[in-house]
Amino acid sequence: MPLHTSETVKEFDFTRADFERVRALIYRRAGISLADSKQEMVYSRLARRLRATGIQSFGKYLDELEAGRLGEEWESFTNALTTNLTSFFREAHHFPLLAEHVNGLRAHSREPLTIWCSASSTGEEPYSIAMTLCEAFDTLTPPVQIVATDIDTNVLSVASEGVYGMERLEKMAPERLKRFFLKGKGRHEGMARVRPELRQLVSFRQLNLLSDQWPVSGQFDAIFCRNVMIYFDKETQRKILARFVPLMKPHALLFAGHSENFLYVSDSLRLRGKTVYELNEIRNDRRA
Repeated sequence: MPLHTSETVKEFDFTRADFERVRALIYRRAGISLADSKQEMVYSRLARRLRATGIQSFGKYLDELEAGRLGEEWESFTNALTTNLTSFFREAHHFPLLAEHVNGLRAHSREPLTIWCSASSTGEEPYSIAMTLCEAFDTLTPPVQIVATDIDTNVLSVASEGVYGMERLEKMAPERLKRFFLKGKGRHEGMARVRPELRQLVSFRQLNLLSDQWPVSGQFDAIFCRNVMIYFDKETQRKILARFVPLMKPHALLFAGHSENFLYVSDSLRLRGKTVYELNEIRNDRRA
């Protein structure tokens, strides 16, 4: 029986079996656990993929996808079902704590700082991190390396360009806007671009947290993994956190989203501040 979540006639039939197949595929592909309440969202987003591929049914689309006959469609399928809600300086209480953490490290080491933003979306979060570090060092060229990753290649393309509508920046302090952005003129009126010095601090790359291999190496002074774990079940959360731990320096901080609690998932971490964690066993050389 077709699964319709409203009385409006749908362009494509969408059965319960179709929805369950989508749930299983996106879970295996990206670790995302889709609730029953996401049926309408799944239909809306994947109906666009059916139109784009010219396929007339969900069953046929999923058959072709699983058989590998749609080229790079797996990437489009994953991108379509990935939620990318973000803004500059979202969960603002984290950034003064990051600045305090960085200032503590500066007093003891001249090594470049390394930070991983593991769900960069369209770039607002890693650029907010970069701005915070520029302010902490009082320079546009601080000794900082920021790795920004996301599973969605579409948002990574937007992030690397660093161009945003002014409405996305309306809540930003005027001094930050002036220091870190270039306002568009002429046909670019109403847009602003992140200054090149800031963009050079951030390296964007595609990464699926469920992949066996992560294109990151070494250890980090801080890891941002905010508002990502809520899409994973507890077992997937546990596995990801277990992989984060070896990538954290002894003094490193792990930043979580406001509705995420890692203490129920991992005994390797302890709470340092509001949704901020540190390693449970801190060595005596902790510098923050």
